[in-house]
Amino acid sequence: MSLHRERLAGHLIEKEPYYLPQGQELEIARAAYQHRIPLMLKGPTGCGKTRFMRHLAWELKRPLITVSCHDDLSTSDLVGRYLIKAGEAVWVDGPLTLAVRAGAICYLDEIVEARKDTLVVIHPLADDRRELPIEKLGELLIAPPEFCLAVSYNPGYQSVLKDLKISTRQRFLAVEFDYPPPELEAEIVVSETGVSGEIASSLVRLAAMTRGMKDAGLQEGASTRLLIHAALLIRGGTPARLACRVAIAEPLTDDHELGNAINDMISAIF
Repeated sequence: MSLHRERLAGHLIEKEPYYLPQGQELEIARAAYQHRIPLMLKGPTGCGKTRFMRHLAWELKRPLITVSCHDDLSTSDLVGRYLIKAGEAVWVDGPLTLAVRAGAICYLDEIVEARKDTLVVIHPLADDRRELPIEKLGELLIAPPEFCLAVSYNPGYQSVLKDLKISTRQRFLAVEFDYPPPELEAEIVVSETGVSGEIASSLVRLAAMTRGMKDAGLQEGASTRLLIHAALLIRGGTPARLACRVAIAEPLTDDHELGNAINDMISAIF
């Protein structure tokens, strides 16, 4: 097995990830892939963006290489660097280069967290050139038809300091995600955890109440992911109120007043 195949072994998704479409997001993504247009996913934390990408990669039968972006992400982190091995300088591809070489899907999660000077490297990949210059190797990689670039971010956390340049945004097709309608969200919770429909519906009601607390100072309400965490605990035998407190109330805020308000909601529902 080649080095590239070894590195890709953990990125192939063999089993279909459960994903419940809310609209035409899958059709748009398929069209973007067919026409080799990069894809941008916008939506709140825990609403299913990453699960969507895993489902898409499974459907397209392409490896999915995910990069969690952060403030210290450098161009070398994406493209690659020389490392000293056995006394010799050996080039090691970064995740972006590996994805281009292999015709994989490269998914840059929370792209606004990355430094703006780092993101410039994706520009020639995200337009009709579809090329990746590797200056340290003096090499210009041309992306194969199978390669796909996708990014995601949470518009709710945007600021003047953390936003995508217009020159970056206009290279992508954009799909907006949100939390599913109550009936679909309850169905997702049941499917993912095996709890009863009654418990799932109660958790969805709780989530809706927390999502209405932005005016009270809560930065973001409970995500579908947090509901799944709480449901798993409940199904495992944890009392519902305790499960909701540790899986929903505590992760959402450190503010005691807001925390008490959410705990009151939990007590009213459970």
